[in-house]
Amino acid sequence: MLDIREIRENTDAIRERLKARGGDHWTLIDKVLACDETRRKAETEKQQLQSERKSTSKQIGMLKSKGEDTSAIEAEVRSINERIAAIDTEAETASAEQTDLLLNIPNVPHEGCPVGADEEANPIIREWGEKPKVDEAKDHLDLAEALGLISIDDGTRIAGSGFAVYRGKGARLERALINFLLDTQSGEHGYEEVNVPHVVKRECMEGTGQLPKFEDDMYGTDAGEDGRNQMFLAPTAEVPVTNLYRDTLLAEADLPIKLCAHTPCFRREAGSAGRDNRGIIRMHQFDKVELVQVVHPDKSFDELENLLGHAQAILEKLGLHYRTIELCTGDIGFSSAKTYDIEVWAPGQGKYLEVSSCSCFTDYQARRMKLRFKDSEGKNRFCHTLNGSGTALPRLYVALLEQYQQPDGSIKIPEALVPYFGAQEIR
Repeated sequence: MLDIREIRENTDAIRERLKARGGDHWTLIDKVLACDETRRKAETEKQQLQSERKSTSKQIGMLKSKGEDTSAIEAEVRSINERIAAIDTEAETASAEQTDLLLNIPNVPHEGCPVGADEEANPIIREWGEKPKVDEAKDHLDLAEALGLISIDDGTRIAGSGFAVYRGKGARLERALINFLLDTQSGEHGYEEVNVPHVVKRECMEGTGQLPKFEDDMYGTDAGEDGRNQMFLAPTAEVPVTNLYRDTLLAEADLPIKLCAHTPCFRREAGSAGRDNRGIIRMHQFDKVELVQVVHPDKSFDELENLLGHAQAILEKLGLHYRTIELCTGDIGFSSAKTYDIEVWAPGQGKYLEVSSCSCFTDYQARRMKLRFKDSEGKNRFCHTLNGSGTALPRLYVALLEQYQQPDGSIKIPEALVPYFGAQEIR
């Protein structure tokens, strides 16, 4: 969440940066400040009343020692106590409302973030390789079904639409990609591999910013007395991995922390009807290797560039043509201050598909999960967090099948993947 002190001191600047996102989140700033003023006035009055109560209580003791009547003063103390109790309730209500408002305000975009209303304003900042020449390119699903790699029908029979079953060489190809991704990120780029739970608590989802805004898109369980889900299937490994350090005070020497994890990801939203829903491009369950970094605030945007390079390296090793775009203010994610998307070319689709989103969240997530470090001067400061897909499996799988399809319907396996898959082609 945003820093309330920063909102107080730079109200206009924050309001304008939020306006650049589009929508009306910026209108919540005045409500936050009103709650903050109520809370602070209540706390000030409480301190004054506590001082008055202390002084009055001393008078009671003095009067009693002289044998004088203290009933009037004791009534005054009771009145003070009642007012303090009322103030406590008032302050708690204002504080709870302020917290709720802050949880619903997105992060402030980085000053260098391109300004624009939607994805049409996202600039391309890098292209790698060339589009492969594929005559009469086939769709990945046609290729996969002909070779017995994927069955959408089996997935639908078991779980409904938005699910798939990988079979035989198709399952082996997915496993080969997962191992290749993990080995590259842990062995070459310095990430510690972790294996985390695939179910997370509500506070973990709030910590990384999935809640409260995106609750309808998530698979929730264990509704409490208030009707709200208390547990969730992880929508991305970003949630359990980043929350490994919630409520933690790190030493400055601990930074940076670099973690990678493979998990299934679960999301109710799977796109609108149409070509994007054909095959495995948009799924309710999909696998992903996620990269997470916890870094020093002074180095976060430099580390974002490094993290982006780690994700791009995967596609280059596999020889897949891709492009990288920077998201504009109107397209950037709720918790992010700056984001790059990597899109790989899928000739069977005739378009680019996003396979990785690399973001810097500044201290937005760290404030939500109370993730801090003690700096060299002994001051407790909030860390900055980053994450990126390294990469998402379904669309990488799609691009590999479609870019490496052969005229006879077979699939060539990229050289870097051959040791993992155990063969040079699928036929």
